[in-house]
Amino acid sequence: MPTAKLPEGDQWTYEIKWDGYRAIAFKGGGKVHLRSRNDNDFALRYPGVTETLSGLPEDTVIDGEIVALDESGRPSFNVLQNYGTAQAPVFYYVFDVLILNGKDLRGETLANRRANLTKLIGKLKEPVRESSVLDARLADIVASVKAQGLEGVVAKRRDSHYEPGQRSGTWQKMRLNQGQEFVIGGYTVGGRTFDALVFGYYEGKTLLFAAKTRDGFTPAIRAELMCKFARLESDVWPFADLPVGVGV
Repeated sequence: MPTAKLPEGDQWTYEIKWDGYRAIAFKGGGKVHLRSRNDNDFALRYPGVTETLSGLPEDTVIDGEIVALDESGRPSFNVLQNYGTAQAPVFYYVFDVLILNGKDLRGETLANRRANLTKLIGKLKEPVRESSVLDARLADIVASVKAQGLEGVVAKRRDSHYEPGQRSGTWQKMRLNQGQEFVIGGYTVGGRTFDALVFGYYEGKTLLFAAKTRDGFTPAIRAELMCKFARLESDVWPFADLPVGVGV
């Protein structure tokens, strides 16, 4: 449950709020499955993760997040979205175990599930990692997460049960480094693909110009984007505050 202020006290633990794809992994009948929150199949998309998860005990279900790291070693959702067209290290950070070797742990406390999770992940190799509990004062955790440019912090009650789809308040998350969502409105012509992307942001239903960028695009990504742009061409000028024909 999102919150503007995290609770404090000995009954709470804290973890990094990862900027990635939530994913459930389970092993049954000797086969590993890796599914997104919307039940998309991640097993073939992230083969390194899937291969390592083959070391799970039979009839085991774990919960975590697929995360890609940028060149500085920070989680990057943009890098994750472009995984496959641009090489980047991808990890599966696991923060809970629901079923272990056929035993249902969802009704047990988080503290007990965590103890089982630590032993379980300790037997696996990279790129599967435990999303570790942050052993420090909340104020220090928040300051460190802000300084490192990470997305946020999650607080969980030690005595909480695993409650899928529930908003009971036993798990609370706070974003610390807020981002702005931008929309691609067009591009400037350059060579066989594009020179720069032109993007903006919405205020209500009005799209306002923000900037343009040439950075971060490999030749493969440029070619892929141009194929998509060709199907999205429009005669309608998208920006409310940028006159038609003005060079950007």
